[in-house]
Amino acid sequence: MLSGVVFALCAALVMSAYDLDITLLYSIWHEYGLWYIGYSYAVVLVLQDAYFYGIHRLLHRPLLFKWLHKGHHRSGDPTPWTSFAFDPLEALVHSLFLVGVIFIIPLHFVTLIAVLMTMTVWAVVNHMGLDHLPVGFPHHWLGKWMIGPAHHSIHHRKYTTHYGLYFTIWDKLCSTQDPNYEKQFGAALHKELMG
Repeated sequence: MLSGVVFALCAALVMSAYDLDITLLYSIWHEYGLWYIGYSYAVVLVLQDAYFYGIHRLLHRPLLFKWLHKGHHRSGDPTPWTSFAFDPLEALVHSLFLVGVIFIIPLHFVTLIAVLMTMTVWAVVNHMGLDHLPVGFPHHWLGKWMIGPAHHSIHHRKYTTHYGLYFTIWDKLCSTQDPNYEKQFGAALHKELMG
């Protein structure tokens, strides 16, 4: 509940800044062209994923973990409710990305709402546990690059791997991808296909 208050205050800050005309938010469709709405959406997701990876990994440092991130990890087996379980300071740190990006990148309100919806749905899905996507998902060409419930469940059990939000690229580049991740699901897929 407290993290919800933090997110609401940040939303109020964004709207106040917009009313003061000091953001790069806009509402006229053709101001940058329709193509830009999709382009800016993709750019923000990629930047948000990089920001989240860095912050999330930093929050797993022992001192910061204790004060900022421990509350989220009370769920060893995550549920959709876990996706909203942030300590207030952690909620603030995560909110700062979207609060800051509206001053740096021109965004249509539709783009901002789409990013917020993507982030929320993605977080809920990734905290649903192991059995809500096909077992073969990690081996599908898309599953190798996208984070799903199985990928994130490993993070909640090991704490030292799988820090990304949307994409596995940062875990792969920074050697925080569990080396057994694809092997484990390969064995499970083989068992499912043969069984």
